Amino acid sequence: MFKLNLKIAWRNLWKNKVYTLINILGLSIGMASCILIFIFIRYQLSFDEGFKNENRIFRIVTDWKYDAYEDFSAGVPVPFSAAARNEIPGFEKVGSIFKRGGMISIKDAGGKDKLKSDEAVYYAEPDFFDVFSDIQWIYSAPSLALTEPGAVVLTKAYAIRFFGSVKDAIGKTIRLGRTTDLKVTGIIQDMPKNSSFPLGIVISYESYPGRFNNNWDSVNSSSSSYVLLKEGLAAKDVQESMTRFNQKYYPIEKVAGNQTNRLQALRDIHFSEKYDNFADSNISRSQIYGLAVIGIFLILTACINFINLATAQSVNRSKEVGVRKVIGGKRKQLVAQFLTETLAISLIALLIACVITELAIPPMQNLFKDEITFSLFSHPSIFLFMAVLVIFVSFLAGFYPAIVISGFNPVLAIKNKIALNGSGLSFRKVLVVVQFTITVALIIGTLVIINQMKYIRGRSLGFNPSAVAMVSVLSDSLSKNKYSTFRERVLRIPGVKDLSFCQSEPLSNNINSSDFTYNGKKNKDFELRYMRADEHFFKLFDLKLIAGKVFRKSDTANACVVNETFLKKMSILNPQDAIGKVIYASGNTVPIAGVVKDFHDLSLKENISGLAIFPGKDEYWKAAIKMDSERLAPAMKEINKIWNNTFAGGIFYSHFVSERINSYYESERIMGILFKVFAGVIIFISFIGLFGLISFVAAQRTREVAIRKVLGASTIELVKMLNGSFLVMVFIANLVAWPLAYLFISKWLSGFAYRIDISVWPFLLAMGISMLITLLTVSVRSYKAAVANTVDALKYE
Repeated sequence: MFKLNLKIAWRNLWKNKVYTLINILGLSIGMASCILIFIFIRYQLSFDEGFKNENRIFRIVTDWKYDAYEDFSAGVPVPFSAAARNEIPGFEKVGSIFKRGGMISIKDAGGKDKLKSDEAVYYAEPDFFDVFSDIQWIYSAPSLALTEPGAVVLTKAYAIRFFGSVKDAIGKTIRLGRTTDLKVTGIIQDMPKNSSFPLGIVISYESYPGRFNNNWDSVNSSSSSYVLLKEGLAAKDVQESMTRFNQKYYPIEKVAGNQTNRLQALRDIHFSEKYDNFADSNISRSQIYGLAVIGIFLILTACINFINLATAQSVNRSKEVGVRKVIGGKRKQLVAQFLTETLAISLIALLIACVITELAIPPMQNLFKDEITFSLFSHPSIFLFMAVLVIFVSFLAGFYPAIVISGFNPVLAIKNKIALNGSGLSFRKVLVVVQFTITVALIIGTLVIINQMKYIRGRSLGFNPSAVAMVSVLSDSLSKNKYSTFRERVLRIPGVKDLSFCQSEPLSNNINSSDFTYNGKKNKDFELRYMRADEHFFKLFDLKLIAGKVFRKSDTANACVVNETFLKKMSILNPQDAIGKVIYASGNTVPIAGVVKDFHDLSLKENISGLAIFPGKDEYWKAAIKMDSERLAPAMKEINKIWNNTFAGGIFYSHFVSERINSYYESERIMGILFKVFAGVIIFISFIGLFGLISFVAAQRTREVAIRKVLGASTIELVKMLNGSFLVMVFIANLVAWPLAYLFISKWLSGFAYRIDISVWPFLLAMGISMLITLLTVSVRSYKAAVANTVDALKYE
C-alpha cells in the first residue's frame, strides 16, 4: 500500500511541477537553516563534554561584593589549591593550572634558532591531570612528567610542529623566553577545539615563578583551580565546608570586598557571562535560546507556507478525491495518501537542504573566523535531528491539508463544485497572521541590532583610537634600558606622530583593579581600576584634562591622574578639590596630579570605571604608536625593522586599537548577520506562502471576478477587492508583532550600558516593508485574475 501511495504521490508531484517546486524550495531552505542552527547549537553545547567524571568536576571562581559594586574572576589566589586540598574534605583532587604567555624558541644542532614564536604556556600541577583523567597520555604520565622543575609536556600537534614527530620530541629541549630551558618529558593527545582549556605547552608547576605567592587578596583570572568531588557528592554537599574555608581565609577586616570562592560546574564554564576561560570562547545561553527560537520560527513558517500552497491547490484535486471515494476509498486511506505526498516532498527537500547546508558551512565558519569547526555529519545526533525534522515537517505541514482534502463530499467533488468553508479560510488567515507576525518581529529585531551596532561604531569613546598601533615590548631589565632609544628612532620614521609606553590602550579588557585608600580613608564602595602609562599617553590618545596636569616624566611613580567617574563615585563635585589628595592603591602612595575627562575604558556593554592612571616604567609591556593614516603600511614596516634591531631575539607583535575595539562586539556582529540572513529567509518563505494563498483566493473567486467584470467593474477595482483582506491580515500581524518585538529588543539592549533609545521608526519601517512587499506580491496574482477571460470562467454556468 505504501508503495502504491508513493507512486501516486510521485505522479501528482510531477503533474504539478510549479507547485511542487515552490513547496520543495520553501521547505528545503527552511530545513537547511534549521540544520545549520542545530549544528551550531550542538557544537556550542558540546564544550567540555565527554569526561567520565564531568558531573563531579568544578572550577573554583572568586567573587567580591562591595557596598555599591560587585566583581567576578575566574581565577583564585595562588595558595588556594594547597589549602583547599588539606581543609575541604569533599574534594578528592585539587589541581592548579596557570596560563601565561611567552616566547618559545627551538634550536637546531648548530645552536641556531630554527623556530621562534609567541605561545600560550600553562603551568600545571600533576593533580590537574588526575581531575581530568580522560586526557590521554601518549608518553609518560602526570606523576612522572610534571613533578620536577624544568619539565614540559607537549601535545601531539606541538611535538610534531617543534620536532617533526612524537618520538623525536622526547627528551629534547625548548627555551622559554631568553634563559629558561625546559626538557620534554611527556606527550599528550591534542585537546579538542570545543574545550575551555586548549592545552598545548604544559610546564611543571615547580617551574612557575609565582608559586610562592601567599597573598590571598591577589587574584588573576589566568590562575585557575579545578576540583574533583568525591564519589556521590554534589556541590551543595560541600557548601558548608566552602563557607568555613571562606571565613577563615577571607576575614572581612583583612580582605576587601567580602571576597569569597565558590564552585562553578565544568559544563557551565563555556556559557558563563561573568567569568572568562582559557579558550577566550563563550556564548550566553540566552543567545543559544534565541537561535533555537529562530530555528523553530523558520520551520514553522515553511510549514505554514506548505499548508497555504497545499490548500490553494486542493480544489484542483477534488475530482480525484470524489472518484476514489465513489470506488470505495476510505478517508484514512486518503489521509495516508496525502501524508505520503508530504513525506515525499519533505525527503526531497531534506536532500536539497543537506546540499545547501554543506555549501553554507564554509561561509558560516568564515563568519566565526574559523574559530569553530563543525560539519554536517560530525555527530550521530545530527542524523537523529534530521529524521525528527522530516517526520515533524511531514506531519505538521501535511496533516491539515490531508484532513481538508480527504473530507470533500464525493458528489460535489465529482461535479467540481467544492468550495472551502469560511472556517477553513479563517484558519488560513490565522496562519498568515502568525507567519507575518514572525516576519515583522524579525525585521524589527534586525533593524534595532543594525542601529545599535551603528551607534557603537559612531559613539565617541572619549579618546582617539584612529591609526594607533599597539606594539609589544620586552620587559626584562636589558630591554627597559632601550626604551628611550627605541622611541627616538621610531619618532624619526616618516608618518609616525607620537609614541607612548603603557600597559594597554585606554579601552581594554586587561583589567587591573584594587581596593584603595583616598586621603587616608579606606574606600568600601568600589574597587579602583588602574592602568600604567607614561606622560605621552594623554596627548597620543587625545585625552582631555579638566583639572590639574599630567604627571611629570619620571622612572618612579610620583603622581597619578583620575577620571570624572572616580570623582562622582567619591561624591567630589569640584575636580579641583581632588588635586593633591593622596591615593594608596596596589602599592602606590601618590597624590592626584590631574583629572581627565571620562573615556570608555571598557566596551559599551559596561559602565565607565572609576579609574586612575599611574606611571610605572617597570610595568610597561606595550608601546602605543600614533601614525599618519595614509602612511600606515610603510611606517609599520619601518617600526618592525627598528624593533627587531632594538630588541634582538624577541618576537614583534602588534595590533591596531580600532580593530581590537571592534573585536569586543564580535558576538553582536555575528548575531546581527545571522538575524539579517534568517530574516531574509523567513521573508522569502512567507511571501511564497502569501502567493499561494492569493492563488487560492483567486481560484475560489474566479466566477465572482468574472461576473463583477461583466457588470462593469474595472481591473483596478478588482485588484483592490482581492488585495484588501491580505493587507488587513498583514496590518493585524504588525499589531501583534510590535509588543513581542519590543520585549525582545528591550531584553537585548539591556546588555549594553550605552544603547540607543527604542523609537517607533523600526516598527513603522517594518510595517512599511511588510505592507509594500505584500502589496506587490498579491497584486501580481490578483491582476492576472482580474484580466482573465470572463468567458472561460462562465461558460459552464
